Amino acid sequence: MNALVLHEVKTAPVYQNFEKPTLASDEVLIQIKAAALNHRDVYITQGLYPGIVTPIILGSDGAGVVVEIGDAIPLKWLQQEVIINPSIGWQKNTAVQPMDYSIVGMPTQGCLAEYIKIKVADLALLPKPNHLTWNEAAALPLAGLTAYRALFTKAKVQAGERVLISGIGGGVALFACQLAIAAGAEVWVTSSSEQKIEQAIALGAKGGANYKEENWHQDLLEKAEGAFDVIIDSAGGDGFRYFLDIANMGGRIAFYGGTRGSFKVSPQKMFWKQLSLFGSTMGSSEEFAEFIDFVNKTQLKPVVDSIWKLEDAAKAFDHLDAGKQFGKVVVSM
Repeated sequence: MNALVLHEVKTAPVYQNFEKPTLASDEVLIQIKAAALNHRDVYITQGLYPGIVTPIILGSDGAGVVVEIGDAIPLKWLQQEVIINPSIGWQKNTAVQPMDYSIVGMPTQGCLAEYIKIKVADLALLPKPNHLTWNEAAALPLAGLTAYRALFTKAKVQAGERVLISGIGGGVALFACQLAIAAGAEVWVTSSSEQKIEQAIALGAKGGANYKEENWHQDLLEKAEGAFDVIIDSAGGDGFRYFLDIANMGGRIAFYGGTRGSFKVSPQKMFWKQLSLFGSTMGSSEEFAEFIDFVNKTQLKPVVDSIWKLEDAAKAFDHLDAGKQFGKVVVSM
């Protein structure tokens, strides 16, 4: 089969022929119709991820058709159109992931290939939402699940609340924006790009602020005419301290990344305003099922930035690393 294979860190993945998976009795073979990239994939190629093994087919996001089944798998699975749950070994919605938890696409072989084998544990595969194309379905899993847990499980956003999503344009931030809007919240965003702020407004956000401008947080408070009940962040860094200033009394701040580095917070502001700070990572299989159910009920469609062929997918890594995308970078088979 054709696949995009990483042979060593700090090199580009290579489009090549790779051994087609052979199935165990509890596995199915999926012909991938579309896959999608995440920053996780880029970080692995750069050696910025623990426990990297090579050669490895990257890609945690994928959707396709079950074309072969193991001996222990019911016949009903054959020819099913499915979306792949990227979480392995985290079934129940527990407070934290299990110690042996892992993600599709490293250390197991991933979705940037013509075929992938998946062990059919509970909720490892779910039916592809009928209202989505293959490219849209492939864009859902990792980023959507991460946003869902941060927004609903951790921050417990409610209809009518004012929500701030930082760094709009990335996959998780956009899903958080779309999910919060669909849940009836009033959503505001930040970005270093005025164009991305305008694109978020076109999706239903109320407005935003450029975090590179001086006093952006004060400007945002004036525009929103009030503080924020929920703040979702992906970057950390020095700017994180401003979230305490613009959070409402009893506000909740959830973050799922730290690309801008560590941050300091004022304990006085935290306890006086009775703020809650939540770290969040990916999500369980139960949450993945809840997320896909939410997508079906709301008919939500993910934002796709660009679509690449598998043979050109190494260039898609560079496109994602440049940070200019608005939405998911998809690889179509």
